[in-house]
Amino acid sequence: MTERRPLAEMPLRVRYHECDAQGIVFNAHYLAYADMAAFEVERALFGSHDALLATGVDVVVAESNLRYFAPCRFDDELVVAVYLVHLGTTSMQFELEVRRGDTVTTEIRLRYVFVDTENYRKAEPPPEVRGAYAQYLPEAA
Repeated sequence: MTERRPLAEMPLRVRYHECDAQGIVFNAHYLAYADMAAFEVERALFGSHDALLATGVDVVVAESNLRYFAPCRFDDELVVAVYLVHLGTTSMQFELEVRRGDTVTTEIRLRYVFVDTENYRKAEPPPEVRGAYAQYLPEAA
C-alpha cells in the first residue's frame, strides 16, 4: 500500500466560541478549519497565498463533504492533515483528517477548481503549480 504524505499538518486548539449549546464544535466550523489548512498548504508549497496568485491562478471550492466520527470540544488540541488524492487538468481533490491524538474525529473531502486570477474562469494551472502539487500524489510517494 502506498504511504500518503500530507501536504500540510495544521495544529489547532478548539476555541470556546466554536462550540454550540451541546458543548461540541459546531459543524460549520470544520469547513473553516479546512479552509485554514488549505492556506497552510499554499504556504508550504508556494510560500504564501499571494505567491500562488502571482502564478496567474487561484483555487475555488467546487464541492465539500464531511463525515463526523467523534465530537471535538472546547480546548481540544487537534491536527488537521491535508492529503492530495487527485490532480486533474483543472481541478484537484483533497482529503483532510481532523485528529485528536490518534483518533480521527472528522474526514473532509474537498474538490477545488483552478481559476485564472483575471476573470475567475476555470483554467489549467501552470506547470510549476501542477508540479508543486503533483509531488504529493500517493503514486509519487
